[in-house]
Amino acid sequence: MEDTDRLTDQCSIVASSSLTDEHIEVLKQGDTFGLFDRYGDIHSLRTGSEGLYHEGTRFLSRFELTMNGERPLLLSSTVKEDNVLLNVDLMNPDMTYEGQVEVTRGALHVSRTRFLWHGLCFERLRIHNYNLLPIPVRLSISVGADFADLFEVRGTKRNRRGRRLETVTSKDGISLGYEGLDGVDRWVTVRCAPAPTTVLPNEILCDTLLPAGEIVQWEITISCDINRRVKCDLSYERALVAVEQALHSAKADDCLIMTSNEQFNGWLNRSLADLHMMVSDTPDGPYPYAGVPWFSTPFGRDGIITAFEFLWVNPTITRGVLAYLAVTQATEVIPEQDAEIGKILHETRKGEMAALNEIPFGRYYGSIDATPLFIMLAGAYYERTGDQAFIAQIWPNIERALQWIDHAGDLDGDGFVEYSRRSKDGLVHQGWKDSQDSVFHADGRSAEGPIALCEVQGYVFAAKRGAAQLALALGYPEQAKRLLKDAAKLRTQFERSFWCNDLSSYALALDGAKQPCRVKTSNAGHCLWTGIADYKHGMRTAKTLVGGDMFNGWGVRTVAASEDRYNPMAYHNGSVWPHDNALIAAGMASYGFKQGALKILSGLFEASQFLELHRLPELFCGFSRRSGEGPTLYPVACSPQTWSSVAVFLLLQSCLGLRIDAPHACLTFSQPVLPPFLKHIEIKNLRIGDATVDLSLEGHAKDVGINILRREGRVEIVVTK
Repeated sequence: MEDTDRLTDQCSIVASSSLTDEHIEVLKQGDTFGLFDRYGDIHSLRTGSEGLYHEGTRFLSRFELTMNGERPLLLSSTVKEDNVLLNVDLMNPDMTYEGQVEVTRGALHVSRTRFLWHGLCFERLRIHNYNLLPIPVRLSISVGADFADLFEVRGTKRNRRGRRLETVTSKDGISLGYEGLDGVDRWVTVRCAPAPTTVLPNEILCDTLLPAGEIVQWEITISCDINRRVKCDLSYERALVAVEQALHSAKADDCLIMTSNEQFNGWLNRSLADLHMMVSDTPDGPYPYAGVPWFSTPFGRDGIITAFEFLWVNPTITRGVLAYLAVTQATEVIPEQDAEIGKILHETRKGEMAALNEIPFGRYYGSIDATPLFIMLAGAYYERTGDQAFIAQIWPNIERALQWIDHAGDLDGDGFVEYSRRSKDGLVHQGWKDSQDSVFHADGRSAEGPIALCEVQGYVFAAKRGAAQLALALGYPEQAKRLLKDAAKLRTQFERSFWCNDLSSYALALDGAKQPCRVKTSNAGHCLWTGIADYKHGMRTAKTLVGGDMFNGWGVRTVAASEDRYNPMAYHNGSVWPHDNALIAAGMASYGFKQGALKILSGLFEASQFLELHRLPELFCGFSRRSGEGPTLYPVACSPQTWSSVAVFLLLQSCLGLRIDAPHACLTFSQPVLPPFLKHIEIKNLRIGDATVDLSLEGHAKDVGINILRREGRVEIVVTK
């Protein structure tokens, strides 16, 4: 993600307001998402991110409900566990007339239920009169639209904007319009059924005399329309059925995981719900968008890592990620987009500013790691599924990605892949830590490029080994042999150039002068995940990562507390990122250091218990854990953030040593361990090729017992201890 700490470029997010200041309710479906306060409102007078967004634009910037001139009192507000429906319960305050209370508070109950579907927001407003007398009710909904590009909401200033179109009112609602400088007309229309009493250019009024004990109901439909393409012909009920059917279909192939710990189940269920909320359908298959609010769009790196984390549970999303990134792979050199032939997408954006190239992210390739990660994911997908036909389909994309690694990715021909941005408006640093100040030397000096990151060399190593296996499967043995030879050579060179004996870890990076950045960071943990570290150095690195200056009690910090640039409130220089920790834990487990993986799983599980909805955010601050307190939140972290949401699945897989080898119809558990708080786990509907298994796992002091509850089809189950 882009840097949120600094205001030096247009990639930054202005942190004048915090997402942690107010409780924000989040809904997302497809290319539409909404951020609402606990009352279900959008306040125009607040600075911040509240609004209804569609395809990179905030369509609705005000949506405020009052009843008889007063804001109702909040009873409760929650998004259902499956993330489909926002439920808000309100009641009336004391209603006075000439200083006398005519209706006491709590006489009227107001229920607001809301969901999104295909660029539409559906809301049902229901009022129940619990008084013994009829009560006159006037509902007012104030409506406003600023049509701000998402990057404007983030804080980017624009010299020019388009023009507002004349507001259109009708008997059932209001349409607000904007003609962008990109020549696109954007409209937001608010309709009410039954028809309101009065429609004004920025307000809808509904009047009724509500009899004692009776209920009155209105249905509000908000459409986000680009060039008048949207047709709203669904009722609230029909749209809700469509949403629920789509969700049921999306989850049908997931394996089911239940444990003896209800709090852990809550974390699992929330993570699964968040993943399915963040997945959007594309012409090439399902793709997990990165995060709400700032990154609700396809990101290459984020989509790939999300797919890795969830792969054992359901490989369908991985196939969608690979297909989408293959189609969007760069086919020409475009310096202003940091695009080079064979390179995999960093991100893509919709909206007026992207269309006008006011930002370079319409389709942007400034990512040094997405390309080798793409190849890694393809190898992992084949091992998980045995889907040789699909691998054959994307093999030309894999070959182009390999060619990019060997040529354009290696700027000086030294055998390491490095980056140096070409776009003047693009990202300075192009690894996953892409803040302006995220790559530095031990004395705090910023590293000058080109930069060769330690974890990227690991990704390249694993990519070549994975591609070699794919080449063998497709009948290209000589190519496989060359790739394995290249990987072995890289590993030797990496050890010589990156290992820092005094740190008991690998250098963060090599700068443009080939000098190592000798600082302890979480990046080194990715070298375990990819297997590029030799065993001895890998084990030393693993133990360094769970040491006191790196592990804060909840997880591994991005930068050790002993380093000059350590700041627990910095985006990448001391914070804790759940996805980062999941990859580190996977690496530790692969080197046999299961205690490190258990420590990370336990820390993040305990963190989830302090967080709203058990939802792990994009990151949290790296302050040391304090007794009786939860983690310190980061002010503008996305929540949900997809690769954080699904970290739990990779953490669990790592502790169990679970590996699926579909081409050989084999499921392996290597040295499985469980934390003390997980006594029992059931895994059902785990599909391996044409086979399906249900398993029961029992945790013991130093062992895990595994029983087969059901096995349909041919699959061997192996437990090594």
